[in-house]
Amino acid sequence: MCGNNMSVPLLSEAVTVPGTEKETAVVIFLHGLGDTGHGWADTMTSIRLPYIKYICPHAPRIPVTLNMKMTMPSWFDLTGLSPESPEDEAGIKRAAENIKAIIDHEVKNGIPSSRIILGGFSQGGALSLYTSLTSQQHLAGVVGLSCWLPLHKTFPQAASGSGNKDTPILQCHGEMDPMIPVQFGAMTAEKLKTIISPQNVTFRTYPGLMHSSCPQFQTLLKVKTAVEDHLVPQSLHCLKVAHCL
Repeated sequence: MCGNNMSVPLLSEAVTVPGTEKETAVVIFLHGLGDTGHGWADTMTSIRLPYIKYICPHAPRIPVTLNMKMTMPSWFDLTGLSPESPEDEAGIKRAAENIKAIIDHEVKNGIPSSRIILGGFSQGGALSLYTSLTSQQHLAGVVGLSCWLPLHKTFPQAASGSGNKDTPILQCHGEMDPMIPVQFGAMTAEKLKTIISPQNVTFRTYPGLMHSSCPQFQTLLKVKTAVEDHLVPQSLHCLKVAHCL
């Protein structure tokens, strides 16, 4: 089946890095506040695997309270970056539904949800966590870089219908992150362990790494390894992928 991208607003303008072989899996990666999908599409190209299609959508441009109401690409409004800051519940839920629509579209086009990884950086990573935990589609894995769990006080109840209670989640966080402190990332990891199987939560920290979308070799290597581990072509499931880190 071939679906129409125009029926999925975020997908119609997303940057897509196609596979160089028959596409049997998909990685959807969400950028951070004020960014676009272009930079992360370039990054995904640098670690691409031939049988995977990479989709990097652009967030809509909206006024952001945290940045003096300036209009910029943002998945939802932000008023602060602490665990107790007021949150844009309606905007977060709306953004999650838009990402779920991309996942549904790929499933309709023949990619099983169990062959889809959802990931993101900063605000995009936060949205990836929330979307996966509230989605009925069972995903291959979730990657969150320098991020947090939005609406954390609504969990675990908000995940009651989730198809991802046993889905592996990889968090990577810089120990020198001044915007989303590593302690916030650690709190998120502990919260995730109360929502899904604790053994499926991996939290990695990186000395000297700040809050930046500039790719870091070790982080990217870990992301690539996670993708390889969970999206090995179906014909190669008998092979064990060695961990790099």
